[in-house]
Amino acid sequence: MSAHDPTEPGGADLDAVRSANGAFYDAFEQRDLDAMSDVWEHSDRVACVHPGWSILTGWGAVSASWYALFDGPQRLQFIVTDERIVVVGDLAWVTCNENLIDGGATQAVAATNVFTRADGGWRLVHHHGSPVLQRTPDHDT
Repeated sequence: MSAHDPTEPGGADLDAVRSANGAFYDAFEQRDLDAMSDVWEHSDRVACVHPGWSILTGWGAVSASWYALFDGPQRLQFIVTDERIVVVGDLAWVTCNENLIDGGATQAVAATNVFTRADGGWRLVHHHGSPVLQRTPDHDT
């Protein structure tokens, strides 16, 4: 098996991508612009879709969005569940559920994070978060 085989249990690439994904959520929770900058590739090919926002493309627009989010009053805690990591060569993607705690309220976001191998590590090139609609008892039938 190669080092990039996504079926290799506990492979170094899987661990490194898991760590990079964790660094993304840590930076988000801590509202740490430097740490968030370290996670991302700084290029025109990056893209980000925050829940309810239009697509942002290029590092300038993406970094400005983090500045705006971190400058606002909202503080979030993430509980990431159902994380699934796939590594194929120099590309990896993570799908997961972001369970957000904001004060006493909670919300769920389905997320995809795409990483590329660069600069001796894994850098985020795409983040997409979509709100998960909560089902009401009337719609459970």
